[in-house]
Amino acid sequence: MRTRPKGGTQAGFTLLEILVALVVLGLLMLALTQGARFGLTAWEMQARGIATRDDLAAVDRALRRMIEQMHPGTPDEEPRVTGLPGALSFRTALPLPAGAVPATLVEAALGVAATRHLVLRWTPYLPATRLGPPMPAVETVLLRGVDHLELAYWRTARRGDPGGWQRDWRLRELPGLVRIRIVFAPGDPRHWPDIVAAPMRARLVP
Repeated sequence: MRTRPKGGTQAGFTLLEILVALVVLGLLMLALTQGARFGLTAWEMQARGIATRDDLAAVDRALRRMIEQMHPGTPDEEPRVTGLPGALSFRTALPLPAGAVPATLVEAALGVAATRHLVLRWTPYLPATRLGPPMPAVETVLLRGVDHLELAYWRTARRGDPGGWQRDWRLRELPGLVRIRIVFAPGDPRHWPDIVAAPMRARLVP
């Protein structure tokens, strides 16, 4: 109920106003959740179509976009990037189709499975502490018939450090460049040029 402070002016909120505000907030949260779910479903369908068509150009675009959209971290949180010679884990935005909800952040892991599939394993990024068991990762096949990846990470030159390409990346910052070489299975006639992309560098303000 409202309170009436000295001077005769009214302050505070009625119970009905609070309930209305909560309903509006709930509807907004529902819309955002449904929008993100639609975007993730659209990405999964798009990636499935790429793998079915064996579309190397589409895979190239998707990988470049995910590298470019690597999350640079915030003033309170460092970027999460773990780079190995044949696998990469990072936080990024999925390359969604035109018209989908933008900036759907995920925790992603790129690598080659035992089935010789180039796969992206991902879970939606949840900035808040999640209650209950962790969400299972979604495995999206990007390309079939891949023997392995050869990854390299560019370290910018600094005083006393010449920089250059590194086979591993465990620094608490984004690499200057990421190079992805797709090596196909023996006897496979396909060949694709190295994919080299630069992650965004500016930190985000929460």
